[in-house]
Amino acid sequence: MNKNLIKLTAGGIAFLILLITALACTERIDAGHEGLKVKMYGSDKGVQDVALVTGRVWYNPLTEQVFEIPTYVQTVNYDAFTVNAKDGSVFTVDPTISLKVIDGQSPKIFKKYRKGINEVLQNTLVNHIKDVYRIEFNKYTTDQIISSREAFENGVQAKMIAFLKEEGFILEQLTSGIQYPEAITKAINEKNAAIQEAQRVENELKVAEANAKKLIVQAEAEAKANELRKVSLNQLLIQQQFIEKWDGKTAIYGNAPSFFKSVN
Repeated sequence: MNKNLIKLTAGGIAFLILLITALACTERIDAGHEGLKVKMYGSDKGVQDVALVTGRVWYNPLTEQVFEIPTYVQTVNYDAFTVNAKDGSVFTVDPTISLKVIDGQSPKIFKKYRKGINEVLQNTLVNHIKDVYRIEFNKYTTDQIISSREAFENGVQAKMIAFLKEEGFILEQLTSGIQYPEAITKAINEKNAAIQEAQRVENELKVAEANAKKLIVQAEAEAKANELRKVSLNQLLIQQQFIEKWDGKTAIYGNAPSFFKSVN
């Protein structure tokens, strides 16, 4: 009886060990990731040629390791840095980049850097990204960057797309966050203020001109009305008004009676 119990106990322990070992030798690759099985020792040390698909992966934990490489879009907000334009002006760049690993390219990235994707994005690529901006800024003077901002940004984006593709990434979105030198910003603000002031004065002149025209029209109308009154105020009209207001009594002007008073 004791022997059977010992056998059952030993069997249970063995099964538990096997279960723990099995669980330790498998890794589930979540959706939105590629799994990499890496040989850590031996002559075959390196990344296998084919990226592992999502699912459960079996491996030897003593000689192999499994990495999950995210393949969804990630956004990285890099620290601001300064670059010089062709004429020496100092600009500040504060880039934000959205990108993702090209499907099937995670083995290439890991083999090159031997680091996790987050570390590659946050640290390793920084100097390369700075170089892209330095190269493009050195093509333009300050005035050209301001007046041809779209062409400048297109040049940066084209170089960034080519560089990231070579590294195994797809560029989804790029925001440069360029800040002009303080002197340039001040000059632009003063120029905008002058334009706004000129627009305000122009609007006031238009209002004044409209008011003046209104007064002229009113004066002309009043003059015409007075002219019409003057023309209509003739002798017959005066006599008519006199008749309308006569109370029936004969008006006497001077020594002799007279019905109408001369208005010559």
